[in-house]
Amino acid sequence: MVYAGCQANCRSGAPDLFRLSHRCVWGPEGSGVQFITVAELETGGFCVGGIMSGSFRLPDLGEGVHEAEILAIHVRVGQTIKEGEPLLEVETDKAAVEIPSPVTGTVQQIMAGAGDLVKVGDVLITFGEVAESAPDGTEATKGEQSPVGRSADSSSRPVPASPATRRLARELGVDLQQVTATGPGGVVSGDDVRTFAAGRSSGGTQPLSAQKTMSTVATGTVSADVELPDFSHWGPVERQPFRSIRRATAARMADSWARIPHVNCQDTADITRLEEFRNRHKGEIEAAGGRLTMTVFAMKAVATALKQFPHFNASLDLTAQEIVVKRYFHIGIAADTEHGLVVPVIRDVDRKSIKELAVELQGALERARSRQSSRDELVGGTFTITNVGGLGGGFFSAIINYPEVAILGLGQARRQPVVSIGSRGEEQVAIRLILPVVLCFDHRVVDGADAIRFLRQIISLLQDPDELFISMI
Repeated sequence: MVYAGCQANCRSGAPDLFRLSHRCVWGPEGSGVQFITVAELETGGFCVGGIMSGSFRLPDLGEGVHEAEILAIHVRVGQTIKEGEPLLEVETDKAAVEIPSPVTGTVQQIMAGAGDLVKVGDVLITFGEVAESAPDGTEATKGEQSPVGRSADSSSRPVPASPATRRLARELGVDLQQVTATGPGGVVSGDDVRTFAAGRSSGGTQPLSAQKTMSTVATGTVSADVELPDFSHWGPVERQPFRSIRRATAARMADSWARIPHVNCQDTADITRLEEFRNRHKGEIEAAGGRLTMTVFAMKAVATALKQFPHFNASLDLTAQEIVVKRYFHIGIAADTEHGLVVPVIRDVDRKSIKELAVELQGALERARSRQSSRDELVGGTFTITNVGGLGGGFFSAIINYPEVAILGLGQARRQPVVSIGSRGEEQVAIRLILPVVLCFDHRVVDGADAIRFLRQIISLLQDPDELFISMI
């Protein structure tokens, strides 16, 4: 793109994170300066004679992603890197992402290091010389000049904000022109939008106590003013960084627990016949690259039951005062990895065979454990299953994966004596394989009676393989 009126004929282009105004310096000593404002431009640019000095900011990595931890920097100061070569690797909420260089240039300065927690829009790397065309993710540096601020007539100019922030503002009905920006260079951040929306809904600025409560819900952390005792007074201690997957999990769990009134119901399933079926067919599934585990059957049983009880496949939209019922069935599977809890999502479970699910789930779990999952694999679930049976756990009550409304916990199946009624009405005792199951649900959306009916439907399908497979037709 060539900006009309650019005295230096700079052809820098203006990608998503490279837009606020275009500043061109021309003349023998750079004495001529001209500003050009372009509609919908969001950050800023600076050029000299067509050669860009650029800075790479952490780009928008997906909806709801506001920060990331740097896992590795693949370049060093003074190194020349080509467009598309690995620049750095970051980890968002449970997904590791390798970011390629958006430009060809020389690394001038590295502003962060491995282990640092950075926010979307933070400058991570600067380039001394960059080729003419600056792709998405770069922003021209402003050198020694002050950042471009919003002046008195800024209401007629576009507000600097990332696409994710603009989307959030639209969802909350917030006018970005009215939001006070706290980001670098006057950029409006997602936190700015949320703070404005919260203050507006309460009729003004919230008291400090309310702000702390909101911060606790949003971040999953307690107020910073709660001082811990000096534990080293009683013995040796070790302080470990609270970040990465552990930090993301803590925030999500605290958020879910604060938002949702959790209720659970417990029961058992006699899976003796299902286990016999599993043992007969697990060899052919393994030959196809999968594993025929109880989780696979649970996925199919849950998807079938969700069709009969759709409110367990929903989310509560308090803003619109609506229950959002999803007509697709994407099941998340909680996976225990050495890096922490990860929940890959298997899509369209109702449309896939047992063999297809077994193979797909095995691949998803392997990617999760090796930190190879894409972000798309970790979002979009409508219901979650967590199976701790492999660890020897019994009844397991889990926290709901917000904004879902229910989660099913499976424990370890154990052989137990069970009393049954014979054909003549006599009591009989037999050894059966009994699976403990716990359903945790959001009592705002569903009632206890429906939860018991839903859980009994899942149990009925697991106890009778014939019924389970007939329901798939």
